[in-house]
Amino acid sequence: MASRPVASTWIATRGRRLGALTASTLLVAATVAACGGGGSGGSGTADDPTTITLTHGYTDAEAAAITSLVGEWNTDHPTTKVKIEFNGGNDNALQKTVAGFTAGNYPDVAYEFGSSAAQLARQPKLIDLTATVASPAFDWDDFYPSEREATTVDGKVVGIPALVDNLSLVYNKKLFEQAGVAPPTDSWTWEDFRAAAKKLTDPASKSFGWAYVNDGSEDTVWRYLPLLWQAGGDLLTEDNKAPAFDSAAGLAALGQLRDMVVTDRSVYLDTGNQNYLNLFNSGKIAMLWTGPWDLSSITSDVDYGVSVLPGYQGNHETVSGPDIYMLFDHSGPRHQVAIDFITWLTSAKVHLKFSIATGDLPLRKSETALPEYQTFLQKYPGAKVFVDNLDNVRHVRPNIASYAEVSTAVGQMVQSVLLGQAQPQAALDSAKAQVTSALSQHS
Repeated sequence: MASRPVASTWIATRGRRLGALTASTLLVAATVAACGGGGSGGSGTADDPTTITLTHGYTDAEAAAITSLVGEWNTDHPTTKVKIEFNGGNDNALQKTVAGFTAGNYPDVAYEFGSSAAQLARQPKLIDLTATVASPAFDWDDFYPSEREATTVDGKVVGIPALVDNLSLVYNKKLFEQAGVAPPTDSWTWEDFRAAAKKLTDPASKSFGWAYVNDGSEDTVWRYLPLLWQAGGDLLTEDNKAPAFDSAAGLAALGQLRDMVVTDRSVYLDTGNQNYLNLFNSGKIAMLWTGPWDLSSITSDVDYGVSVLPGYQGNHETVSGPDIYMLFDHSGPRHQVAIDFITWLTSAKVHLKFSIATGDLPLRKSETALPEYQTFLQKYPGAKVFVDNLDNVRHVRPNIASYAEVSTAVGQMVQSVLLGQAQPQAALDSAKAQVTSALSQHS
């Protein structure tokens, strides 16, 4: 599930931000054994506490951090108890939660990918949090806009932000110096980026200026979206009823990628095995568009820097994939304990403890004003640009049940262009037809 700076979990959990499940996957999910649901009404006393269950897929530092914080809550709230259960990994979160509804042992709180919000929003047991976040004491506006948007489906708040990230430009300072290329700046344009990547490429040594994941999956789409948004485009129309990427902006974004990959040959196309990071560590790739989850896997001998993404006409927009805690109703007392616990867990002071322990970015803007934030920056110096770059997140992926089909069509569109199998306009036209069909089936 969340997993960012823990490198060992990134490959297994990249679906957190990148994956979206199809309807057939959800049908299969209903047949598998579920985890979670081990709560009890209790009488709300120290001898018989009201007990709720939190399911998650955290590993390593994040697992240790959530265990510590839950222990702190249980100590300070003797009439309630939170039990934590590992769901087998965040890639399985949606399947396990759905199976729990079938078996009747669903959790009170579940960590879910943001892309699961639309599917679970239809669950009758879901707790509507719209009124909860509207309370002045909750300070909903303290969360970054992308987080708030990711938790909202059809005007209803269906979850509380659990994790936030974004794509920024990570670069090898030594390679830039050796090539005589000035380091990236916050005013870099697409043209600056393309020119630098070309100068940083050496066919003789099989070195590349940039890497792009081109397996046609959501990972491919994830990196295309900032280009589309920067150029003034969008994935779908405002009502999510029709494709919108088949535009001048969509063509410009595809053209930028094609020019760098096909014409300049300055981009290493990763097949989805995440080998780009090994090549970055070995000095074979000079620049990555990646998130804070990869920082801990960059070896100590690589002197790297972090910058915002290159922009288009001054727009340096990036993409974020917030994850969320979703709450499900068992009874009135458990319902209230779940709300109280998750409000506490995502409060500024408590969450900053989690960030310091794990490297996950602050969820709330107010966390950056706390004295302990300096401890976070000292421990994770490369994270500062990622935190600041949250202000460059203006869109999130659409919260719709058909997102998986939309993503598949767009991912294949980009992949076909970068493999030289289709021209940008033809690829746009083909993807438009596929997305139109997918959206009509869910209308």
